[in-house]
Amino acid sequence: MHEDFLKIKAAVESCTLCSLSATRTNAVFGMGFPDAEIMLIGEGPGHDEDVKGLPFVGRSGQLLDKILEACGFNRKDHVFIANIVKCRPPENRVPTPLERETCIPYLHKQIEMIDPKIIVLLGATALQGLIDPDAKITRLRGNWLNWNNRLVMPTYHPSALLRTPGLKKDAWEDFKKSGGEIQGTCKS
Repeated sequence: MHEDFLKIKAAVESCTLCSLSATRTNAVFGMGFPDAEIMLIGEGPGHDEDVKGLPFVGRSGQLLDKILEACGFNRKDHVFIANIVKCRPPENRVPTPLERETCIPYLHKQIEMIDPKIIVLLGATALQGLIDPDAKITRLRGNWLNWNNRLVMPTYHPSALLRTPGLKKDAWEDFKKSGGEIQGTCKS
């Protein structure tokens, strides 16, 4: 990783700017290829992520890995995964607007340094945190957005796909569009 990237990672891991720092086990900086063309952004760490200090390592992460694999991608070589907030909200609640606002500068620095061609927003919190606090994932998912001269694809969070399997087809189409922009290899 680049030296500046490591500085941001250290700042995230020692951050105490909001109350989430008091209840976390680990801050979750993110993981993946630091020069990725695709960046995935989720809501925030859950229990498993808080324990391990890595994003998407629970059941949602297992599903996400299967989706990435079907598109010819993996975390290590192709994508970077981060979250809107870097610390787990208690009881896995949605981060508050203040928590999102406090943490978003770290994400902006990550995006600037990684410089992805495409950002995939996983769920409503990611969409609202990065694009518009009033945006609806059900209305915008599957549609290309432009944010700071980057292509952005909102889609459902993997946890929503686990709770509501009927959403998988739509999310799969979204990932195929995203993967197709890079290499066009997602398998049906």
